[in-house]
Amino acid sequence: MQVRSLLEQLDPSHLAAPHRSLPRAVHRWSEKQLTNQLQVPVLKSRETEAKEKGGLLCDLVLKQDNHHLNSRSPVHVWGYFFDCMESERSQRMGNACIPLKRIAYCLCLLSALLLTEGKKPAKPKCPAVCTCTKDNALCENARSIPRTVPPDVISLLFTSNSFDVISDDAFIGLPHLEYLFIENNNIKSISRHTFRGLKSLIHLSLANNNLQTLPKDIFKGLDSLTNVDLRGNSFNCDCKLKWLVEWLGHTNATVEDIYCEGPPEYKKRKINSLSSKDFDCIITEFAKSQDLPFQSLSIDTFSYMNDEYVVIAQPFTGKCIFLEWDHVEKTFRNYDNITGTSTVVCKPIVIETQLYVIVAQLFGGSHIYKRDSFANKFIKIQDIEILKIRKPNDIETFKIENNWYFVVADSSKAGFTTIYKWNGNGFYSHQSLHAWYRDTDVEYLEIARTPQTLRTPHLILSSSSQRPVIYQWNKAIQLFTNQTDIPNMEDVYAVKHFSVKGDVYICLTRFIGDSKVMKWGGSSFQDIQRMPSRGSMVFQPLQINNYQYAILGSDYSFTQVYNWDAEKAKFVKFQELNVQAPRSFTHVSINKRNFLFASSFKGNTQIYKHVIVDLSA
Repeated sequence: MQVRSLLEQLDPSHLAAPHRSLPRAVHRWSEKQLTNQLQVPVLKSRETEAKEKGGLLCDLVLKQDNHHLNSRSPVHVWGYFFDCMESERSQRMGNACIPLKRIAYCLCLLSALLLTEGKKPAKPKCPAVCTCTKDNALCENARSIPRTVPPDVISLLFTSNSFDVISDDAFIGLPHLEYLFIENNNIKSISRHTFRGLKSLIHLSLANNNLQTLPKDIFKGLDSLTNVDLRGNSFNCDCKLKWLVEWLGHTNATVEDIYCEGPPEYKKRKINSLSSKDFDCIITEFAKSQDLPFQSLSIDTFSYMNDEYVVIAQPFTGKCIFLEWDHVEKTFRNYDNITGTSTVVCKPIVIETQLYVIVAQLFGGSHIYKRDSFANKFIKIQDIEILKIRKPNDIETFKIENNWYFVVADSSKAGFTTIYKWNGNGFYSHQSLHAWYRDTDVEYLEIARTPQTLRTPHLILSSSSQRPVIYQWNKAIQLFTNQTDIPNMEDVYAVKHFSVKGDVYICLTRFIGDSKVMKWGGSSFQDIQRMPSRGSMVFQPLQINNYQYAILGSDYSFTQVYNWDAEKAKFVKFQELNVQAPRSFTHVSINKRNFLFASSFKGNTQIYKHVIVDLSA
């Protein structure tokens, strides 16, 4: 045994005459028992121990010879039989204690050696499913990636295995691995961090598996990678694989040609030849953000004093509710209100730095308010003539040649749709368009009568008693004239316009029958699309960033959101919203956030957030 050998080197005479210094039981102890008996106590200074015990201080002087170290060390071994601190008896024995001190020192060194050897990790053995040599390992018929592959392998091959998923950090602890072949298996999924830590990897092969996609950045951190083989897989070339197309475009590694198996339009197409432009991976949606506990008819937004505000007309409470953006809570909160009776429209207009609000009411007349910045409240400054505006239904503001106007569509039998002009002190009646037609909506837009002419201001009036009427601005007399109509479009409740690549379109809302999308052809509007609608009172086009939408509300079904398809030059169904009896949809942009306000005549006013999602992320 190692202990016996070490004792013999130290003093062979102890083996010949053990009774001279060691108890007999010691010679029957095993190596493990000796180790367990050598419990090293808490050491104190030499002087302290000598004083506490009143005994000898055992200093072992090891002289330099063929069997001893060249050092001087104090040895303190307090055991049940190695005690040199017995004051009187030790002094009488004299040199008899010296061999014991040598043996004790030897056993202390041996115990330290055993403890040190025990801390060394065992060298991993080759897994049962693998065949290993010094630098290589081949694994077959494995159910998972083994965790005990020898850390010094340079080449590792997996083939004909039954596992189909490889998880994160599957090859951790193989810092020297340069060649990794995972071929001819049934691998369906690989995690993003599967190859993390393989900084020495040169060649990676995932050939002849069942992979349809690869997670983004799976090759991140493989700085030494020079060859990648992905052949023999069924890649689906959708947005999840867009990153691979981009990576192939800038990597320095050699990648064998690989092909798409889907979708059908890309089947058998070489992935190496695709570009990121071949993938349309950005989608949008309207996500519910906030509920406002009141009904509403119209909603408008405006900028004032470097802030964005929203004003909402509440018909049942008769109020104009103003909201502002809470930059801390990231929600809309109350700012102020104007109290009235049966309010249907609250139309803001900012002239220079002054805010005015036109409040249209069904009863009690309509009024104009001014924001008093000193008093920090709204003050009524003007009444709108009640003989002309009896039952207002819509208000539109516009600016022509540096002059501000607003027009009120009146839906009463005895009212007049009337244009008002700002004169520096207030608004005065500028032009009455026509009487007795029960107009429900008015829209301001600019169109060109011929391709060679500039766009000029126009108004389109919608009415329950006639087809939509188009008025053109006459610059010479500063009035709207040249009345025409939109043929074959009776019972249009409202008309709203939008532009795409310079072309002007209109959305026409019908409560009964099909709503329509029409395009300006230079002299008239032409049909391009019909939308089935029943009970619709709003068909609102709106643009958010580069996205053109049209939202068709209904009193009897879900609200339909359409997205403009540039290739088809028409709207396609995009999303459904659950809004009770919607009356208006308004886009509000604040701090690079885009919101959709949906008014409701029968339920809560709703706020949706416009969310952009990158499917390739």
